[in-house]
Amino acid sequence: MRALTNKPRTEKQIEARFEGSYAEMVKLRRMAQTLRVKDLTEWALEEKEVYSPEEISPELTWNGGGVAIRGARGKEGLTQRQLAELTGIAQHHISEMENGKRPIGKETARRLADALNIDYRVFL
Repeated sequence: MRALTNKPRTEKQIEARFEGSYAEMVKLRRMAQTLRVKDLTEWALEEKEVYSPEEISPELTWNGGGVAIRGARGKEGLTQRQLAELTGIAQHHISEMENGKRPIGKETARRLADALNIDYRVFL
């Protein structure tokens, strides 16, 4: 553990990471401009015309099915428990699928799709 000192941090010791929605990025950019943090606005918040889904939600690259379940469930206004009751799938299994800890099989995808009014292939 580093001892507390009065030494200022060097450039290498200062690091910032940000993941969030476009609106949050704009908000952060404005705050950085107010604070005159030029490097941050140039480095992390470069504005683009179009963002890929993976840039918006990096989780899509490794857990697209889980993100789809969570999104469809939110669209229908259902909790995991309610979805479990509709599908007969255990609530903790739904949670594991949403978090990428359990694979989504074809039969499970069909049951979820019926309950969420969506094509089952979205989950695969």
